[in-house]
Amino acid sequence: MAFNHLPAGVHDALAPLSVMPVTHSVPMAKNLPPDRSPADSAPRPSPGALLDRLTAGPSRASRITHTEHLPPRAGRHAVWPDRIRAEVIAAVRAAGIGHPWAHQARAAEHALDGESVVVATGTASGKSLAYLTPVLSALLDGSEAPNGRGATALYLAPTKALAADQCRAVKELSQPLGHSVRAAVHDGDTPFEEREWIRQYANYVLTNPDMLHRSVLPSHARWSSFLKSLKYVVVDECHTYRGVFGSHVAQVLRRLRRLCARYGASPVFLLASATAAEPAVAARRLTGLPVVEVADDASPRGELVFALWEPPLTELHGEKGAPVRRTATAEAADLLTDLTVQGVRSVTFVRSRRGAELISVIAQERLAEVDRSLARRVAAYRGGYLPEERRALERALHSGELLGLAATNALELGVDISGLDAVVIAGYPGTRASLWQQAGRAGRSGQGALAVMVARDDPLDTFLVHHPEALFDRPVESTVLDPDNPYVLAPHLCAAAEELPLTDEDLELFGPAAAGLLPQLEAAKLLRRRTRAWHWTRRERAADLTDIRGEGGRPVQVVEDGTGRLLGTVDAGAAHTTVHEGAVHLHQGRTYLVRSLDLEDSVALVEQAAPAYTTVARDTTSVSVLETDTEIPWGDGRLCYGSVEVTNQVVSFLRRRVITGEVLGETKLDLPPRTLRTRAVWWTVTEDQLDRARINPEILGGALHAAEHASIGMLPLFATCDRWDIGGVSVPLHPDTLLPTVFVYDGHPGGAGFAERAFHTAGDWLTATRQAIASCECEAGCPSCIQSPKCGNGNEPLHKRGAVRLLTVLLEGAPAKESGTAAGRTEAGRTETDRTETDRTETDRTETDRTETGRTEADRAEADRAGGTAAGAGRE
Repeated sequence: MAFNHLPAGVHDALAPLSVMPVTHSVPMAKNLPPDRSPADSAPRPSPGALLDRLTAGPSRASRITHTEHLPPRAGRHAVWPDRIRAEVIAAVRAAGIGHPWAHQARAAEHALDGESVVVATGTASGKSLAYLTPVLSALLDGSEAPNGRGATALYLAPTKALAADQCRAVKELSQPLGHSVRAAVHDGDTPFEEREWIRQYANYVLTNPDMLHRSVLPSHARWSSFLKSLKYVVVDECHTYRGVFGSHVAQVLRRLRRLCARYGASPVFLLASATAAEPAVAARRLTGLPVVEVADDASPRGELVFALWEPPLTELHGEKGAPVRRTATAEAADLLTDLTVQGVRSVTFVRSRRGAELISVIAQERLAEVDRSLARRVAAYRGGYLPEERRALERALHSGELLGLAATNALELGVDISGLDAVVIAGYPGTRASLWQQAGRAGRSGQGALAVMVARDDPLDTFLVHHPEALFDRPVESTVLDPDNPYVLAPHLCAAAEELPLTDEDLELFGPAAAGLLPQLEAAKLLRRRTRAWHWTRRERAADLTDIRGEGGRPVQVVEDGTGRLLGTVDAGAAHTTVHEGAVHLHQGRTYLVRSLDLEDSVALVEQAAPAYTTVARDTTSVSVLETDTEIPWGDGRLCYGSVEVTNQVVSFLRRRVITGEVLGETKLDLPPRTLRTRAVWWTVTEDQLDRARINPEILGGALHAAEHASIGMLPLFATCDRWDIGGVSVPLHPDTLLPTVFVYDGHPGGAGFAERAFHTAGDWLTATRQAIASCECEAGCPSCIQSPKCGNGNEPLHKRGAVRLLTVLLEGAPAKESGTAAGRTEAGRTETDRTETDRTETDRTETDRTETGRTEADRAEADRAGGTAAGAGRE
């Protein structure tokens, strides 16, 4: 893809700049996790110096809206518990770690006491070592058993990359222990000839929840010798197991515990989490066991300079003449280019796969103008690559061969990328927890670090860069999940019954909702009661009833036409929007056009091309009310929560210029509709309220549509979600309510908890929505307030002032907060999840690679979504 017409002023730092030997010395003791190497001895620029260089060009300084300085922190040492084998302590010391931090020693003590524990401390605080020392000590004890496998351990990671990285770290750390520790990765990339050896001989198996669900548990008899000796289960990055995905993982872990008990084992669970609110509560719900919390981070931390960056306005104008800011993609590509030219090791986190590819391509082309060798030191990293491509990138990043990387959040988790000086975050990643997780990727060797969040042109990002207190003065979100969700629980009861007939004694393990579901499963002819147990009745595998990541369907293979070469895969739910006929598909810096999409055979044929545009799918959505669970008065109107059915169909795609986003044309598509039964919050207004708000019929659709867009953009401040997790529809006269209505719905089958959180915080949520619209400086609406990147209606109709007046009148009737409905929190443990079904995007999704059955992580659709079904209707 060529970029011949780059905007003026974007090469402010393209000329090579000498890296001044400015350092920020932080006195701290040497304690590096086992998978880290000491930082390079070469002097590094301080975070402040780096930021000064990035803002040195014309108008650059004015793009910084806020700078937060986090001072360095000294570490607190402790001593290892004396029950840890001396050989393990010696191996740790041989890795350069003289003494543990206090939280590491405390967590190890709990593990040795047989207590499940969650370590919830900051990025690079040594969580891996906290659980590895007791695990390795137990494996060393077990190696002295007659069969050489008297103790085993299971490690679960949300991504294959993390499991592979941890396996490498364990092998390095345990090398002095000889053959006592036999670590191996068991995932969808593991050759079949290696799997039998792993089942029989490995004593430390690293895998993911998908593999546990689909492979290990259904064939537990072949794993019996491993399971009966299972001493520890490590659940790494457990904060990623939230919402519906987390609820599925919770039931997978209960199935694991049940089978272990069958073989006479009762493993201790060791969980590692990024800093989170109430980590012990979430860990307890995840495992079903009492869990001790270790959250006092005793590790040292270098200085962190965190800058908020707002791209400048351009000379372009959007719908209704609205001003258009430079895209976060273009700004992030500039920053990645500048950092690479200066020899600064950095990662740019991007919300979408396509965005990661695009930023790497732009940076490579700009770097080639300076020095062709520099272009080879920047790459993209995302899910959907073939296994060998992922491994090569991980090796190059770890070795320092790559200076800069544009990555999706597939790299957000604990993969070792020590030695980074800077992180650029292109767009708010959806949660404060994810924001800090990404920022923490830099400075992992104890050095100072720079983090820059570049705002996208949307209401939430604009609000955050001008209200930094919403990021820096608020705690991170709770990790919320609901294992009792019947949509989640039912298929796992079936899977458990196939693994071992399900008895009444088992039901307590699966939670209070289990007993009530069994008659329904019997009526559906999935289970049958025989004597004292429930049995699986079908010939097919019960584990195939559910995809624990909610992706559904076979992944679509992306194949190069003419050569037959497999480029990668796309999740089935995202195929309609990402690999439809005519779509532009990016893969490792190369551009392809999709020639055909065969949904029946799950194949998209592509050919290499060089279009001067990118493509964005558009769809239509309608909502029907199935059942109203809760309804309260809001003045004359009503605020409701209940079940809805959403019908979605991709109908066309836009061709847009790469840098400017200018629309070049629209092409119709003929794809089948998809339906989603989910949960929604909705509010109605009456004629009297419309009169008080001075909303006449001509502007009603625009006012509702604008309020819908802005409310979706603001909901991530009140629920652990992203705007792509939720959808919305606004209709001047809805057939089910017979009133003007705005819906906001969860994008996951059965609901995900976001709409419920919106219902319970509606007062604060809609107040913030009104404030965001009213305080925006634009005249008639812009992407910073009411225009949406997902709207397939072309952001028509929209009426900014009408939305403000409408929300003002609506909020006048809001019930008091103490009633528990307007601003109260949701019930503890209600579900929150990670993605939509109809609004599938590449955004902020924890990317996981292919499991044994060939499923991939979601290949989220790029941002433009769609329009309502009735005249005047709006939809995001």
